[in-house]
Amino acid sequence: MRSLLFVPGDDARKIAKGLDSGADALILDLEDSVAASRKAEARALVCETLRKRLEGQPLLLVRVNALKSGLIAADLDAIMPGAPAAIMLPKCEGGADIQHLAALLAVREAENELIDGATQIIAIATETPLALFRLGTIPGASNRLEGLTWGGEDLAGAIGAERNRDEAGHYTDPYRLARSLALFAASAAEVAPIDSVFTDFRDTDGLRAEAEASRRDGFIAKMAIHPAQVAVINAVFTPDEKAIDHARRIVALFEANPDAGVIGLDGQMIDRPHLVQARRILARAAAAGIAV
Repeated sequence: MRSLLFVPGDDARKIAKGLDSGADALILDLEDSVAASRKAEARALVCETLRKRLEGQPLLLVRVNALKSGLIAADLDAIMPGAPAAIMLPKCEGGADIQHLAALLAVREAENELIDGATQIIAIATETPLALFRLGTIPGASNRLEGLTWGGEDLAGAIGAERNRDEAGHYTDPYRLARSLALFAASAAEVAPIDSVFTDFRDTDGLRAEAEASRRDGFIAKMAIHPAQVAVINAVFTPDEKAIDHARRIVALFEANPDAGVIGLDGQMIDRPHLVQARRILARAAAAGIAV
């Protein structure tokens, strides 16, 4: 996945536009974008959308309400008959929360005659101050964990910040720390590191710059809040031909010299970490449908 687009779970029109947006995954939201009075209606529409998914459409994920909300059981009861590809867990406060959700999913997979373990988990892991101190408990928490992302909006509200970006539009230090820790936690857990949303959907240049910085730092995907953001995100996180060719050459060199620890390529010394990165680039290219 390169792009994950949020759509309100109670808005059929926006869901339809999301399905045609070109996003790799659609996050059908039951949490923040749905008013309390419309939760039941949203659950029904989300389940209907899941059941009607067609081949070639984006992966369908569902962001449920938080474990402490008192709403997650009703969310899962309503949507699991539709067999979502993954559940996005908001306000995750560590490995125990992921294990808790995994147990809830196991029960509902059995009740709906779904394959055990088929429903993956993507955790939003920095939305509360406590969550930052528990990121180290996430690696090894569950085999269902597929990705880890972070959020700065709820965190800003939780700590009483006036804003989370400076005058130039860059995240301020507390949120840069949260972003970095989430990236390290995802890497330690060997799951996909997914960057947070860029909220100014009209600022295409700002989105591109932030996405390029995300890719540079190690994120492999980014969430979106508007269909107009999808094309930019997909372009940034799809390896170009130059990167693919360089990765192919690195892999070929090590395959031809399996006992080598360091190899020279174009005047540079290439070692095993470069090989790991090269294989990741080729995997991302293959996932985007590029022959490698």
